[in-house]
Amino acid sequence: MNTTTTIERPIISKDELLAAWQGHRNLTRKVIEAFPEKELFSFNIGGMRPFSGMAMELITIAAGGMKQIVTGILEHYEETLSAIKSKADLLKAWDDTTEQINIYWPQIGPEKFHEDVNLFGEYKFPAIQNIQYFMDNEVHHRGQGYVYLRALGIEPPFFWER
Repeated sequence: MNTTTTIERPIISKDELLAAWQGHRNLTRKVIEAFPEKELFSFNIGGMRPFSGMAMELITIAAGGMKQIVTGILEHYEETLSAIKSKADLLKAWDDTTEQINIYWPQIGPEKFHEDVNLFGEYKFPAIQNIQYFMDNEVHHRGQGYVYLRALGIEPPFFWER
């Protein structure tokens, strides 16, 4: 009797998921860099926030969300955000958040992705769904940043250059 064992490979690995997210973060960083200093903090269309406000939201969600998924600790980032006064400050906070993601990511075991996390005390979903939300929200706000840059006469970075 001959038996064959099939090992099923997931469609996307944990490392591939992180690489996709970091690719998005790299592209969003390029969008931040493309803004002139003043317009980053002041320009808006249709009453939407300036892009700096959107980027600060993304920082809070990614840094705070990852920490909460791994440790269960809900951290508030008002102090970090209030220190952001320039494009350089925003880019530093962005890079610090990327480093936090890199620190917390390896601490998420396979089973943790499927455990419910009441993220920020409001969004009770499995960790994987919250992480997917982090990415979806970033793509959404980056799209708004592209519109702002075009309205300012600035060519945004190519969306495929992550």
